Amino acid sequence: MRRSRLASLALTLASSLGIMLTLAAPAQAAAADRYVALGDSYASGVGADSYTSESGSCMRSNNAYPALYNANIKPASYRSVACSGATTADVINNQLSALSSTTTLVSVTIGGNDVGFSNIMTTCVLQGESQCVAAIQAAENKARSELPGKLANVYNGIKSKAPSARVVVVGYPVFYQLGMVCVGLTETSRAKINEGINLVDDITKTAATSAGFTFADVRSIFVGHQLCSYGEKWLHALNFLNLTISYHPTAAGQSGGYYPVFRSAAG
Repeated sequence: MRRSRLASLALTLASSLGIMLTLAAPAQAAAADRYVALGDSYASGVGADSYTSESGSCMRSNNAYPALYNANIKPASYRSVACSGATTADVINNQLSALSSTTTLVSVTIGGNDVGFSNIMTTCVLQGESQCVAAIQAAENKARSELPGKLANVYNGIKSKAPSARVVVVGYPVFYQLGMVCVGLTETSRAKINEGINLVDDITKTAATSAGFTFADVRSIFVGHQLCSYGEKWLHALNFLNLTISYHPTAAGQSGGYYPVFRSAAG
């Protein structure tokens, strides 16, 4: 009887130890990762303050989700080459060179500038509802016809440069909570802007999945923290004194929205 209990105890202990080792494996893998962050202003952290001096006009923030991952997880190596204003062509021409065969984790947020996010918001703010809707419709048509191919080129480039890496494609938050009393743009304009962002995210998700990459969708976590919502705003509204940060995540948006979604997807 005693031997049976000891055997049972040993089996239970061995089983528990196996579970513990299994649970520990992702953390160990993360600590051993060689991580490179690619992308545009949402990846560099425009709007989150605390910009690094070396990044210049790229405006890489210590509060951006890649930097937060580095600070919290402490991978074996980390480099961000994300840059404000970057397009898919910029990633291919200026950022992929940061990757190598030893890279084990890559994040990328890209595509918004290819369809003209910034110009669209300028049109919507300055030219009114009809011009806003028309500009977004033109951007949606462009996104459908051009964005899948441009994203595929980026993803193929990542695979070529870092064939062994886990790749996490991180999307964009939807800007507005609809159905709320909100000054500024009309409800029609806000709804059309949301529609355009959802389209870009959906196209990006499809392209990422087709490439065998993980898509990190931040849309749900931003609900309640969007412009016009009653909760803490995780996005900057139009700021005439600093137009660059307009419609970008705040430091809280990076830490409370982007970071946990990326951390979960990165494994």
